[in-house]
Amino acid sequence: MNTNRWPFGVYYALLSGLLLGALLLSVRVGAVSLDFSDIGRYLAHALRHETSGDIREQLFLQIRLPRVILCTLVGAALSVSGALMQALFRNPIVEPGLVGTSSGAALGAAFVFVMGQTLQHTWIGLAGPLLLPLFAFAGGLTATLIVYRLSGVFGKTNVNTLLLSGIAVNALGASGTGFFSYVARDPQARSIVFWNLGTVSGADWNSVAVVGVSTLGGLLLSLRLGKALNALMLGETDAGYLGVRTARLKRQVILLNTLLVAVATAFVGVIGFVGLIVPHILRLLKSADNRFLLPASALLGGLLLNMADVLARTIVAPSEFPIGIVTALAGAPVFLFLLVRNNRKLQKGGFYA
Repeated sequence: MNTNRWPFGVYYALLSGLLLGALLLSVRVGAVSLDFSDIGRYLAHALRHETSGDIREQLFLQIRLPRVILCTLVGAALSVSGALMQALFRNPIVEPGLVGTSSGAALGAAFVFVMGQTLQHTWIGLAGPLLLPLFAFAGGLTATLIVYRLSGVFGKTNVNTLLLSGIAVNALGASGTGFFSYVARDPQARSIVFWNLGTVSGADWNSVAVVGVSTLGGLLLSLRLGKALNALMLGETDAGYLGVRTARLKRQVILLNTLLVAVATAFVGVIGFVGLIVPHILRLLKSADNRFLLPASALLGGLLLNMADVLARTIVAPSEFPIGIVTALAGAPVFLFLLVRNNRKLQKGGFYA
């Protein structure tokens, strides 16, 4: 059966069904397993605004449920960001971690961890709980802009320069984060270390609200760019002939990428390779059409990150494995495979999927 002939709606329905199954599995398993009957009763209590002293119900409503929702939102944000960046640079081996967004956001967050009390004392009326995502956004945007500027050669994006620039900016970001870890007190340093490994264990309803606004808003804005990004894949000159304002489109993509990644990174730490793997899987399954990739990446990203979180919670239960390590173990071999394949077919130009 040739599944490539299936319409986009069929893929959306399949991905939505798989995501729902992953959500049900994720809310059930963990150090404390919950029955589906109990989950249904807890949700009914929440909808009726009823409270009880059942510790398992509180665990579900205050820990497990916000964690699963946050994991879905973060997976969607990272995947959509990966699809945007790959379309912007017209190369399928690009992901937010490679172009410095994640390391820049990590540096901004580490700065807040160490200087948090001073900053909140000064800016509490202006930023308050948004102080961490604001600094993460600023760090991620600065790093991404530096890499993008350095990767342009004769008006075109050079992939080799992109990767080298990304390595340099990532090294600078890591050195800055390491400096703050060195000067931090023990609790602060421990927070920075675990945060850099990636974890959703600190999920709460406040973080769900902030990441939900940035992810859903970023996704809706990105859907408007699908057609223009398809034209950009032909090259900036040809896209201009088709009426695409390429300079404006680049600014929009960079800002959207930074919004999606920096806010998500501010709350869960550095989780790599999700933005690389998800769009590539979808290109192999169906199409490189960005009108399909962007919404499908959100669904598949939420699905895969939830499954990674299930592994992180069960591998060494009742302890917890950092989710960033799980995604790195799965994503690094895929990235090496894509890099080798892309080099072999470099003479063809553009996307190979």
